[in-house]
Parts: sequence; structure tokens; C-alpha cells
Amino acid sequence: MLPLQGITVVSIEQAVAAPFATRQLADLGARVIKVERPEGGDFARGYDTTVNGMSSHFTWLNRSKESITLNLKENKDKEVLERLLAQADVFIQNLAPGAMGRLGFDPEELLKKYPRLISVGISGYGSNGSYRDKKAYDLLIQCEAGAVSVTGTEETPSKTGMSIADIAAGMYAYTSVLTALLARNQTNKGDVIEISMLEALGEWMGYPMYYANYGGTEPKRTGASHATIYPYGPFTLKDGKTVFLGIQNEREWKQFCDQVLQLEELAEDPRFESNYKRVENREVLETIIEETFQQLTSEEVIQGLNEANIANARLNTMKEFMDHPQLKERKRWGDVELPSGERVKALIPPFTAKNLDYVMNPIPALGEHTDKILKEIGISRVE
Repeated sequence: MLPLQGITVVSIEQAVAAPFATRQLADLGARVIKVERPEGGDFARGYDTTVNGMSSHFTWLNRSKESITLNLKENKDKEVLERLLAQADVFIQNLAPGAMGRLGFDPEELLKKYPRLISVGISGYGSNGSYRDKKAYDLLIQCEAGAVSVTGTEETPSKTGMSIADIAAGMYAYTSVLTALLARNQTNKGDVIEISMLEALGEWMGYPMYYANYGGTEPKRTGASHATIYPYGPFTLKDGKTVFLGIQNEREWKQFCDQVLQLEELAEDPRFESNYKRVENREVLETIIEETFQQLTSEEVIQGLNEANIANARLNTMKEFMDHPQLKERKRWGDVELPSGERVKALIPPFTAKNLDYVMNPIPALGEHTDKILKEIGISRVE
């Protein structure tokens, strides 16, 4: 069973946030009609050419969709969009606040015309407030939400290596659509939903926010280590590889000393008898651990940590992640077809279910489905 089979989504989307949301819906069987500009389409198509000539972002976010090109400054193309919305269940867009209204598709007015339509607008800061019209790239939202202030080293604040503000907004848009569809089953009414990137990422910032506002001090940037737990984070081994580990309690601390470091006396050292003391004396303890680890390989340390049941991980590159044994053993890889006809490796949707299925259909070429969609709604080819 495809859970969203029979649901039609019309999306005026670009970059990451909205395409991330609609791809999740497409994975579950919804029909997603992606409306693109005739010249160039979604600008994420041109970010790079690394995936056999196609953008890595676009490959990631746009499988199983249909692409129609419309120039929404033209009345004849606005009529096409109007007919599509009249038959749609969901309308998603991430244009600038107010842009859809200026084009004649104000969400509140659409709801009056199509009472079962669920309209979702994704923006940087929301549809009102003094920040409404500020440009809102992912990096900028990470800064405004405080994420950069707690990421990186003490000397260098950093953004994360992926677009977490866009992804957070896209995920909340996705779950909001599912929630609105469930509600519509009971009320027979659509809704107007607004998602702000700042508010979406802000939800993820709960721990450091409370820590700072009620604890009186900002969380320290500690790179890949932990501000309030030690040992916790990366250590370099004899073979030059990096292993991450995390000690969560006194039982694990004793096992770490006995079984991994083989320094039983360290567990009884009063300088390290509690997590608070270990954090307080971090530099001394770090020197002891590193001196021991310089005599051991990463495999030896990982084996010892596993036997002691202490949390650990290798620092994988992206290529190593794609070869991860756990993903192979759980059969989490499929493939998806590019517009060229070539197939590339792709992670299947991140859920398993006994009675639910998913689809991984091709990534569309720009405007590939324009003629087909126009024919469906009784309009001749728009010249």
C-alpha cells in the first residue's frame, strides 16, 4: 500500500526546503507536480554537475515528481495553475512572503475557493514581523537561531555541513501536511499552514537555549567534543584514524579504564572520580588518554570499546558512509533514474513497515510532463 496514493500535490518550489518536503510526500505515493520557470527551472538544477551531469542537490530532492514549466507572469499560464489547484489536495510553495498573493494566488483566497485545499507556505522568517522581507539563506538562519554560536571550536564558530535550517523547515512542512490530511478526513476542510525556517530550526535549539537562559552561561563551542561530558568526542589513534567515544556514567568510566586503557588505577584517581571532576581536569585526562591511544590502533580501541559496551563510532568520510556495512546488511540502498536514463545509487526512504510501501521513480527533466499535464486538464500546449 502506498499511503498517499490518490493525493495530488502542486508545488512551486526551489532549492531545498520545499523540495525536501514534497519528495517525502512523493516517496509515499503522492503525485507531486513541480511547477518550474521555463528558463532554467528550479535553480538547484544548476548548483553543480557532479551526479553524471546533474546537480547533487536536485538528484537528492526531486525523484518521483512531474515537472511542468509555467511563466506565472502570463495570464494563460496562471489559468493552468488555477486548474491544477482546483484538482489538488495540497499546494506547497517557498517563494518570498506575499509573492503568491501578488501573482493572484493568496492562500486565504484559495481556501475560500477550494475549501479542501491544504496550502503550505515556507519562508525564512514568516509572513509578518520586522524580519519578514530579509533574505533567508540557510547559513543566515543558522546564525539567527544561534546554531552557529554553539557549533565549531572555541576560536571559530561554524555552520553545520548540511542545510539544517532548510531541512528542518522541510520536515515540519511534510509533517504538517500529513497532520492536515488526517484532520481533513474528520472536518472535510483544508487549511493554510505557514512554516518559518527560523522557528523550525529554533525548535531544534531547545537544549542550548534553556541551558543559556536558565543556567546563566552560553554553552561553549567544543568542536566535536561535548561541553559538559568527558571523555566524549574524537581521539586519534596510532594508525592516524579517529575514533569517537562517549562515557555516560561511572560504570562505563571504570570499564573504560580497566578494559580499554588498561589503567585500572585511573578509575580511582580522585581527580577523575566523577564526570564533573573529569570535565574540570579535562586537559590532564586528555593527555593521559592520548598517550595511551598512541600505542593502539583504531581497530584495537573499537574492539575494546565494543567489549566494554561503551558507545563509539568511526569518523567516516561520505564515501565510507555509502559503503557502510549496516546499510548494506539492512538493504537500505536502491537506485533512481536520471533524465539521461542513467541510474544512480539512492537511499530508500528511512522507514520500514509491514504493510506500507514507497516509490522511487525517475527525476524529471525540466518541463518533461508539461504536455501530459496540460492534456489532462484540457488545455492545449502553451506557446
